[in-house]
Amino acid sequence: MNVKRVVTALVGLPVVLLLIVLGNESVIDAVIAVIAAIAMQEYAKCIQSEAKFIEWVGYLSAISIAFMHIVPTEVLNTIITLGVPIVLFLLFLTAIVTNLKFNFKDVAFSFAGILYVIGFLGFLPILYGVKNGITGKFLIWFVLIAAWGTDAPAYIVGKNFGKHKFSNVSQNKTIEGCVGGVIGSVLIALICAFVMNTYFDTEIAYFTIAILTAVLSVIGQVGDFSASVIKRYFSIKDFSELFPGHGGMLDRIDSVMFISPFAYFLLTMFL
Repeated sequence: MNVKRVVTALVGLPVVLLLIVLGNESVIDAVIAVIAAIAMQEYAKCIQSEAKFIEWVGYLSAISIAFMHIVPTEVLNTIITLGVPIVLFLLFLTAIVTNLKFNFKDVAFSFAGILYVIGFLGFLPILYGVKNGITGKFLIWFVLIAAWGTDAPAYIVGKNFGKHKFSNVSQNKTIEGCVGGVIGSVLIALICAFVMNTYFDTEIAYFTIAILTAVLSVIGQVGDFSASVIKRYFSIKDFSELFPGHGGMLDRIDSVMFISPFAYFLLTMFL
């Protein structure tokens, strides 16, 4: 299993890096829309024993991300502001016009899934599109570092020094591992900030980025635990087997999703 994880990471990481470096807003929006749609499909399959997912609203919400930087800003801001009421309206409207083919439980589970995936993940293209101060193309690195840069250090520290279980939600995670993950992500973020300041003329304050990365790392780990809460409720190990050794799309992006909205506000506010 560890070999599968390493091979998958070695194949997938360069693809992600190339997208960030070579992509533009439209490409990133489209890619994240596809990711969101896959995550929606995994969530729908996950809850099928409890409720029927109202797919057309979920997939429409995911696809809408692809138009994030195409529609005029003032229209987009209005849509985002009314996002929650619009989704609820469409979900209840579906239940009404189908003569309760979908009931309240279906509406509730569908709404939770859309809010979980789109409500968090939708901030990633918004952050990428930031052009004031340090551009989003640089800021996005710290989201990935806080999320995925936490994983390896947490695993190494937890496996070798972990003695205190963090939560029954995830039996393999320890307090020592979680702390090691935060420290590891901060060190990687500082290296990244040094490279950006040296070669790309940015002016990232090292103390500030260290604190922000630590906060985002903790939030990302909460996101990881949150995905585990869902999986334990439905008695599944992974959301799918899309990525060998890593599980499904939701398994791979759970921490990135949680970090995204907080990263948008914190990074644009303090950097």
